[in-house]
Amino acid sequence: MKQICVVGVGYVGLVTGACFADLGNRVIALDVDEKRIANLNNGIMPIYEPGLEELVKRNVKAGRLTFTTSYADALKGAEFAFIAVGTPEGVDGAADLQYVEVAARSLAQHMTAPLIVINKSTVPIGTGDWVADIVKSAQPKPIDFAVVSCPEFLREGSAIADFMSPHRNVIGSLDKDAANKVAQLHLPLRAPIVITDLRTAEMIKYASNAFLAAKISFINELADVCEAYGADVKEVAAGMGYDARIGRYFLDAGLGWGGSCFPKDVQALAFMAKQKGLNPRILNDVVDVNYDRRRDVPKQVEQLLGGNLKGKTVGMLGLAFKENTDDMRDAPSVDISNALIAAGAKVRAYDPVAREAAASHMPAVEIVADVYEMAKGCDALVVVTPWNEFKQIDLEKVKGLLKSPVIYDGRNIYDPARMYEMGFTYRAIGRPSKNGRG
Repeated sequence: MKQICVVGVGYVGLVTGACFADLGNRVIALDVDEKRIANLNNGIMPIYEPGLEELVKRNVKAGRLTFTTSYADALKGAEFAFIAVGTPEGVDGAADLQYVEVAARSLAQHMTAPLIVINKSTVPIGTGDWVADIVKSAQPKPIDFAVVSCPEFLREGSAIADFMSPHRNVIGSLDKDAANKVAQLHLPLRAPIVITDLRTAEMIKYASNAFLAAKISFINELADVCEAYGADVKEVAAGMGYDARIGRYFLDAGLGWGGSCFPKDVQALAFMAKQKGLNPRILNDVVDVNYDRRRDVPKQVEQLLGGNLKGKTVGMLGLAFKENTDDMRDAPSVDISNALIAAGAKVRAYDPVAREAAASHMPAVEIVADVYEMAKGCDALVVVTPWNEFKQIDLEKVKGLLKSPVIYDGRNIYDPARMYEMGFTYRAIGRPSKNGRG
């Protein structure tokens, strides 16, 4: 059994701590947010993630996972300290590292024995060297330490499975012994382990997220071409995906990406390139194409409603940026609802999980607790989040509740032929219209 300190009990830190505890390690998770720690000690989760509450409670009960606000307590006997704090987007797209700096200084000031400091947060290239300098300068007395980069590759909605069954674990350090110890910590996961230097490990994380974001933006741009010529982007993506060089994942046309990772990571990588005098044209276009999609939705709905949104009521199915999470960070629903309201429409919305989290982001939106309550009296519906629940709703009932049977399917979850048969005025993204032509 290894003893691990995890600094930050947000999305990455809580999942990381709970999973390492479930692998038989002793984990002390730390956060400076006293309310968050108090809630966790009372079994109240700060985020929604399938399976996480059960995992946390099981390991707390077993005595393998505890929570604290004290660095001194968290570091007692710890061999590893994961930094898993937020790195939000700062000025000009640069990553804001203020929380990383605070964590590094605090670890330095409270460590009493040799420690391996592991950057789990997504950080710019060169941060590992910077953290090492901070720790060295902030120590009251010299104590051996090493800095390792071990970026996370967790998807919200499937984070526990991603941690326990990863495609790979990336470990970067200038200290081979420290890298090997961190590798040993990950051996029970039985996944490929990539050991490299600090800066390469940091780059692998950014490169991976930027490439996946580019796939989504690409298929969305392709969807416009498909729609113009009467091709079906879902079938195009399926045909492309059989090619092992391309793969099927992240080729779903829709309202684009959001959340806490892709937006800030693509912007941060573009910022880093510009800092070196480079011109990151593809990265810039990846961002522009993504946000064009959500900006287009109000125009599409307006067209479906005869060219006028004033006085209309538009219902939104889904608020979170993706299914199986309550995360509202950079959620398309916020931009879409703001644009609809600016055009004179009223907006009513429903989400199975994110209703409470969404309320502060969209005070002008009426958020209701039932999909059919949301649909009643609406002039049109917009599918924003592809929750499985929405794929199974009673569409005949929905049609009867709507003032006019109009649906803009921003996630392509319905079959166009069936929607036309049922009498809906229906538009999807990158799929043929009723007459089979664009």
